[in-house]
Amino acid sequence: MVFSDLLFLFRFLPIVLLIYFIAPKKLRNGILFFSSLVFYAWGEPVYVCLMLFSTLVDYVHGRLVYRFKNNGELKKAKIVVASSMIINLGLLGFFKYVDFFIGSVNSVFGNSIEFLNVALPIGISFYTFQTMSYTLDIYMNNEEPQKNIINFGAYVAMFPQLIAGPIVQYRTVANELRSRKENIDDFALGVRRFILGLGKKVLLANSTGAVWTEIKNLPDADLTVAGSWIGIICFALQIYYDFAGYSDMAIGLGKMFGFNFPVNFDYPYLSKSVTEFFRRWHISLGKWFRDYVYIPLGGNRKGLLKQVRNIMIVWFLTGFWHGAAYNFILWGLYFGILLVIEKLFLLKLLNKINGAFAHIYALFVVLIGWVLFEFDSMNAMGRFFSCMFGFGGFSLCNDYTLYLLINSAAVIVIAAVGSTPLPKLIADKILMKINSKEILSAIAENIVLVIVFMICLFYLVAGSYNPFLYFRF
Repeated sequence: MVFSDLLFLFRFLPIVLLIYFIAPKKLRNGILFFSSLVFYAWGEPVYVCLMLFSTLVDYVHGRLVYRFKNNGELKKAKIVVASSMIINLGLLGFFKYVDFFIGSVNSVFGNSIEFLNVALPIGISFYTFQTMSYTLDIYMNNEEPQKNIINFGAYVAMFPQLIAGPIVQYRTVANELRSRKENIDDFALGVRRFILGLGKKVLLANSTGAVWTEIKNLPDADLTVAGSWIGIICFALQIYYDFAGYSDMAIGLGKMFGFNFPVNFDYPYLSKSVTEFFRRWHISLGKWFRDYVYIPLGGNRKGLLKQVRNIMIVWFLTGFWHGAAYNFILWGLYFGILLVIEKLFLLKLLNKINGAFAHIYALFVVLIGWVLFEFDSMNAMGRFFSCMFGFGGFSLCNDYTLYLLINSAAVIVIAAVGSTPLPKLIADKILMKINSKEILSAIAENIVLVIVFMICLFYLVAGSYNPFLYFRF
């Protein structure tokens, strides 16, 4: 989603909400389905057909799995589940990974196969995992299939979280698809969550991202050790606010329509281990891999050796899910190895030492991981690592680094503090002081939300830097 898409959302959303709440309840899933297709077509008109195909495939497969399983025909049910996985992963593999595999074959065997240069459909990794969870939930958890294909289509295409998550497993919204109660209190909470998410994205992710982009593009002569650390800290804040902000926007929009989407982030930079970090970061993706890969492989129930194997498989797949590039695989394996080391002995040690040291360890290894994540060029990655640790003749600091630090210090501090519960605690205390007068409390909160929303609109209209990092996944 780019600048024009956000403005399209602000024009599009009031119309959809008006039609949605005027319409009878039995028509609301249909309105949500159709409006979601329109929203997706704004950015990806051709690939609406792909989404409709995925919807039809999994709707049919889900019905078949349920019928075969209820009839005791488990072999047939397994074949249908396998068919669903092959089709879904085949589509994802073709659109997202075909050129990666062609390039790998060319490198290994010296071939010159031409790249297909297939455009990546926005959000395909997210909605493919959602449709797969439907068939798997029916098979593994005895979830009843959706008989109404329009209701199922609303689940697959639901525009609030279609493009960049959170990944909503079918069983978490199955009842709400059949029957849900929209009310003014939930709607107000949804608006609040949406505006706060928008503020995270536009005011904090964009501001820290601009600093990182400037540092990343510096020539070697201007890059310094201090500058490289400032840069990767800004990237860490950018990717957090970018994705957490969009997740909050999606959760807020879902709330407006009567859905309760899962929380996707829980202050991950407070973590004192990698294990804790990934319990707090992109929670819906971690839960998906746990439920549909790690546990079916045996989890931690079949001995330490197989548990280590299962962790490494999950993290190889987690890295590869993010993109068709070796740096994502490296990122996944890096954290897989760290998680295994923590599982074997390090976690016990971290729990015994001073919490501050454990926190520093977690932040350090996560920042190293973000370098692996961000640089798809191994040469550029090596150059940046050399600079971070003072190898290769890079200076510690220079005038440009000081200038950049002075100009970005306020943004970095605000973003760093904002990634902790402190702002919420302060806001809650202020509201408690005026809570005796509920009207004043509501007015104060709404004034702040309106100000944040208006500032975001100003930045969107006036600025051109507005990337959504996770849309490429």
